[in-house]
Amino acid sequence: MLSPICAMLGIEFPLLAFSHCRDVVVAVSKAGGMGVFGAASLPPERLEEELAWIDEHIGGRPYGVDLIVPNSFAGKGDEKTALPPIPDEHKAFVAGLLEKHGVDGDSLGGVSSSLGDNMSDAGAAALLEVAFRHPIGLIANALGVPPPLMLELGKRNDVPVAALVGTRDHALAQVRAGVDILVVAGGEAGGHCGEVATMVLVPEVAAAVEAVGATTPILAAGGIVTGRQMAAAMAMGAHGAWTGSVWLTTAEAETNPVVKEKMLAASSRDTVRSKSRTGKPSRQLRSPWTDAWEAEGAPKPLPMPLQSLVSEPALRKVDKLSEGGHEGAKHLATYWVGQGVGLMNEAMGAGQVVQEFKEDWIAACERLNGFIGD
Repeated sequence: MLSPICAMLGIEFPLLAFSHCRDVVVAVSKAGGMGVFGAASLPPERLEEELAWIDEHIGGRPYGVDLIVPNSFAGKGDEKTALPPIPDEHKAFVAGLLEKHGVDGDSLGGVSSSLGDNMSDAGAAALLEVAFRHPIGLIANALGVPPPLMLELGKRNDVPVAALVGTRDHALAQVRAGVDILVVAGGEAGGHCGEVATMVLVPEVAAAVEAVGATTPILAAGGIVTGRQMAAAMAMGAHGAWTGSVWLTTAEAETNPVVKEKMLAASSRDTVRSKSRTGKPSRQLRSPWTDAWEAEGAPKPLPMPLQSLVSEPALRKVDKLSEGGHEGAKHLATYWVGQGVGLMNEAMGAGQVVQEFKEDWIAACERLNGFIGD
């Protein structure tokens, strides 16, 4: 396709697939798109293992790596100081919520007070060092302007740097910083997202970028799970699509099977945008877990990353028990997913999803052309 994304990344079809599953990354890249491996939660040694496996199985096709290196959060910039203690109110709330559904809330163990590797400057540098030892074709930052080191390494290694944005002003800040690709994510997106809808945000950013004389290409994101949506976004000014949710129900995905079933049965109204999982607004599948945090009297979510230290141990336990058939845990189980989940009604392989995107994209373009008279 004649998209600057294809030319920049060396791919056939400008569809990028964000996934924490290496099998999905490989399958999408082999099908003509680009898999982007979500590596934020991994220590450097695990990232090395995962990327080495991808290198071995991807057949030389391009792939990318996505990190989360936020500009601000509780404890940033003071790596020698322990994080503030988790309030007893939050610990008690989680324990009570679990016990209400028959899950032992007292056996979670102590709450960790350490940051993930990606949350400190030194840790982020170590992850970047690992990533750039491999033949990656893209490096992306999911929260805020990429750190200077990421931009520097991208230029030094001729690897495009992408950044996610949720507002017009954020997009212009990224352009000024020198990012190579803007991932313009509307509020329909799964995971961390803003408030502006994709239908509004994509043309708004496209017009703003054009107005300042920039040529930074745009990937539309947020609720996009079909080729016709991708075509619509490209008609509004995008040059391709960045997708995440649609891969969660594929055969290759490592998503909890209980959550997969919930997603396949869900409607577009069965998600909620909340700070209750990470401390920043993120969209996830609605469940009694998410409802409880939104209810009157629930504690206010803590700033990032403290809220994750409250929620993740409990949700890991919920996942494990739900997979073993525990009914209370099955009700509580949730995961990040966008509003496009209402269109994700059939489980299939990741390569097949790419093919359906291509066919649906072509059909949508032909339909639009049919509105033009001779």
